[in-house]
Amino acid sequence: MENEVLTVNVHITGAETVKGSKAEACMILFDGTAEGSGFKGEILPGGVDTQNQVYNSRRYLSARYILKGLDKDGKETRIFVENNGFWAEDGSLETKPVILTDNPSLSFLESDNLYGTLEGQEGGVIIHIFKK
Repeated sequence: MENEVLTVNVHITGAETVKGSKAEACMILFDGTAEGSGFKGEILPGGVDTQNQVYNSRRYLSARYILKGLDKDGKETRIFVENNGFWAEDGSLETKPVILTDNPSLSFLESDNLYGTLEGQEGGVIIHIFKK
């Protein structure tokens, strides 16, 4: 049974790409909001998704960002997310998030077996993070 622990609404604010002779890399800048597991907050400035692909190979991503918000008791909370993944040949994407938090009531996010999926939306994506 899937249990969604965090939903992140990403709004893309810019992107820079380098296309080399053997590979390409893209850095996608973003902001947005997040909610779940008794937390509600926003992405702090500096969120970036770095994607790279050696031509005729899979495309990899590594997104890093910090969320700042409040837990269910109104306590200020920060959550760091590093989300790594790659696109499969069928076009699907599953990510492996690593989470750190300064909030003891959310520390289970640091040790749970998590995975993420992406859903497109106008101007960005929605990241769904689930506990296996």
